[in-house]
Parts: sequence; C-alpha cells; structure tokens
Amino acid sequence: MTGNPNQKVKLLYLMKILLEKSDENHFLSTAQLLEELRQYGIEAERKSIYGDIQALRIFGLDIELVPGRNGGYYIADRTFQLAELKLLVDSVQACKFISERKTRSLIHKLESLTSQYQAKSLHRQVYVQNRIKTMNESVYYNVDAIHNAINQDRQIRFRYFDYTVEKLKQYRRNGEFYVVSPLALLWEDEKYYLIGYDEQAGYNKHYRVDKMNGIELLSVERVGTKTFCCEELSLYSRKVFSMFGGEEEQVTMAFHNKLAGVVLDRFGKDTQLFPEEDGYFQITVRLQLSPQFYGWVFSLGSEVRILSPDYVRMAFQEMARRATEIG
Repeated sequence: MTGNPNQKVKLLYLMKILLEKSDENHFLSTAQLLEELRQYGIEAERKSIYGDIQALRIFGLDIELVPGRNGGYYIADRTFQLAELKLLVDSVQACKFISERKTRSLIHKLESLTSQYQAKSLHRQVYVQNRIKTMNESVYYNVDAIHNAINQDRQIRFRYFDYTVEKLKQYRRNGEFYVVSPLALLWEDEKYYLIGYDEQAGYNKHYRVDKMNGIELLSVERVGTKTFCCEELSLYSRKVFSMFGGEEEQVTMAFHNKLAGVVLDRFGKDTQLFPEEDGYFQITVRLQLSPQFYGWVFSLGSEVRILSPDYVRMAFQEMARRATEIG
C-alpha cells in the first residue's frame, strides 16, 4: 500500500471528491469516501480518513459532519455561494460582447466552483431565448489587451472596422492604424467601449471594443491621463447617448413630474430638478448632441420639451418632421 504513488496524492483526491460531490444537501459517509478514493486507484483505511479530514480543515476547507445513519461529510462554505454563481452566470449569458462559444466555456468554469449537484441548477439558467451575441469573439481578448496597456502605461494602435451588408469587415481610414492612449473601459448599452485620448485630435474619443482589430501595445507612454479620472468617466457616460458622439452643448429641458425617475436614471441622482407650478420640472445638463439624444427625447413623447438653446429645439422639431414624412 505504501508503495503506491497514488498514496502521496490521497489528500488532494479527497479534497476533489468533497468539493465535487458534497454540499449542504448531499453528504459523503466514510465508506463512500473510501469507495470514491478506490475509483482513483487509492486504497485507504477508515482511521486515515479522519486524520485527512482534520488536515483539510487546518488547510482551510470548511468541512462539516452530519451525524447519523444518513449523514456524512460535506463542504459547508465555498468561495462563492450558489446565489452568487447564479448572478455571475446570468451576467455572462446576458453579455452580448461574449460569443456563444465563450459563454459556454465560462459557464462551465463557473460550474466547477460548486458541487456537481448545484452545478445542474446553474446549467438550467444558461438558456435565455433569442439572445443576440457578438459576431466577434476577439472582444474577449481585446479587453484584456487594453487593460494590459493601461496597467503598463502604454499607448496602443489598432484598426477599426464596420460591417457591410454582406457581413464583411470594412476598415475605416482604408485600414490605417488608429493610435490612442487608453484611459478606461466603459460598459454602456450592453457593449464595451474604450475611452482613449487622441493626441493628434487633442481630445478624448470612444471606440467600440468589438470593432477593434489587431491591438498592439506601443513603447510610447500614454498622454492625456493627468486630467482624466473615474469622476470624468461617469460624467462622460451621462453626456453621451448610446455612445454616439456629437457637439457638446448645455441644454435645458422640461419634463413631467412622473418622469423624474427616468431623468435621474439617465443623468444621475445628483442632477438638480427645478419644480414648476404646472406639474413639470426643469433640468440643465451638458450633453453631446446626436440623433440618439433626439431619439431619446422623442421616445418620451409630449411629456418632455427642449427649452434651450433654440437651435437644439429647432433641430429636434426638424428631425421629428422628417420622421413623419411619407415617401
């Protein structure tokens, strides 16, 4: 028995068995543990199991014993609780930027963090009907490359593309490289965006991470980072609608009181709301004018009015007029 090399890893196999095949609803008796070890070619005595369990407890595993005929040992506490794993599985499944193949791979890895019985409940949560997943799996690795560039304080270069009606990549700038200083990654409208400083243009720009191709770290240090912080990132996301940029302007609008929650969700709870006597309130915010901004205003119907500047109000009226034209 002592000559069997598997004896040296008995403790590791015992930990593996407990992690995979026990939880608060499934216990393993000493006899069952001995049988599971035999499946790995390891013969052991009952007395040795008690000492091994104690060693694993000292190591940090939370192993509990349920006494009685139907009792046994089980892992009482894990790094992630089942509810936390369900939340992570839901998040992975909901993310459009993660491809179907990568989604399955990540969920399989999450399932390994609990018992095989609880893993089944995670597996049942995988299926969300008709979710649109990205066509470009490289976004998963693009995010990692961008984080590395930020951590190493390096600029990056990449090519940027759109899709044609034939679903082929069409590179902007005739395939020339974009060079930017990566500042932060922003999650907006179920997509990842890179906020980067364009030194040639002299201001920050944003890019869809799933449309970036061939990211390379450069030896040049980043610029434009001294004035950028988490607070600025928060303000940036409020100004930009669906990450479509445009001319920045200070806009005053009036909303019906019942839209207070909608406004605070969009612009943040620190936005000042100025009540009026007619059941409306006013706000003044800085934002980037774009068709997406006007579309957001249009979606709220007659319960929102753009008050100033005049050219913004008139631009909205013209957009609404064109949208109702026939032919």
